[in-house]
Amino acid sequence: MKRNLLALSSIVIIAAMTVHPGTVQAEHPADLGCKMQFSLSTWSIIYKQSEGHGLITCQNGQSMHVKIVARGGGLTAGKSHIDDGTGRFTDVRSMSEILGHYGDAEVHAGAGRASEAQVLTKGEVSLALSGTGEGIDLGIDVGEVTLSQVK
Repeated sequence: MKRNLLALSSIVIIAAMTVHPGTVQAEHPADLGCKMQFSLSTWSIIYKQSEGHGLITCQNGQSMHVKIVARGGGLTAGKSHIDDGTGRFTDVRSMSEILGHYGDAEVHAGAGRASEAQVLTKGEVSLALSGTGEGIDLGIDVGEVTLSQVK
């Protein structure tokens, strides 16, 4: 009985020593800490369209220029622009995860100089946007924001 317990204990100790804490981290590296500076122009009359550009920079030194296109629809009307907007990505482990389509739902109202904040999601990756701009807009819309790399 003691011999079996000693053998089982030895197997557990050897197995525990072969699992290195860094092994799990290597499979799932930490969040890259990516941010985006952007400018965006929007117009809407039932159909909403926004176009702009941004620069994404990450804490690991990587950067990428992106084109921003948003399309959607709803009960919406207006025209506005945002200059010097900022965005923060969460749960990004690779720059390639940033590109693609993000879901967007928004309620908005503003005239003159206004501030805006919204959160977009794409699977596990989220993008929180904020910025100030000028224009007039009113409505509720649902759509999609697409980030594509500019080469």
